[in-house]
Amino acid sequence: MSALDNAIILHGACERAEYFSSEHPAQSNSHWLPWMQKQLLIRGVATQTPEMPSPYDPDYGSWKRELERFDIGPRTLLIGYSCGAGFLLRWLSERVVPIARLILVAPWLDPERARTDAFFDFKIDSALASRAKSIDLLVSNDDHASIQKSVEQIIAALPPIRVHRFRELGHFTSEDLGSTAFPQLRAIAFE
Repeated sequence: MSALDNAIILHGACERAEYFSSEHPAQSNSHWLPWMQKQLLIRGVATQTPEMPSPYDPDYGSWKRELERFDIGPRTLLIGYSCGAGFLLRWLSERVVPIARLILVAPWLDPERARTDAFFDFKIDSALASRAKSIDLLVSNDDHASIQKSVEQIIAALPPIRVHRFRELGHFTSEDLGSTAFPQLRAIAFE
């Protein structure tokens, strides 16, 4: 971990009712994100889990502004979850930024184009694989069909990607994992 200066973990999207409910934590504090942040902090890696604006109706420009508040460079680990992973792929495809590592957890690119905005209107830049020392993708066999289609798009665009396939872990939510801990992600991040 000493090869890293910092890490940023991005959450995914959520339903409007979940976002405005006091029964649910903020997206940046949901599922395994705080646990993974702590694992990195323990190892001396300054780690942020920013709260991206309006995750119930994400806007690429707003998310981009929020991400760019952080120093991102050749000693940065980026971890994206679901919509956050898709967002990172777009941001890294549009910006020539070298990074240490990229980890995509259950990445979503909206392959059915359910969203009517331009959040995912981009082409994955295959050259981004040369700007990251490694790219890892985690997917479970029982995740949503749109996640499976997104994964296939990413694999086709980034052939050097390392794919980690899991069984019966769904969308890697705390409910799917049976915990807020995600040891499989920690093992991959600390390789």
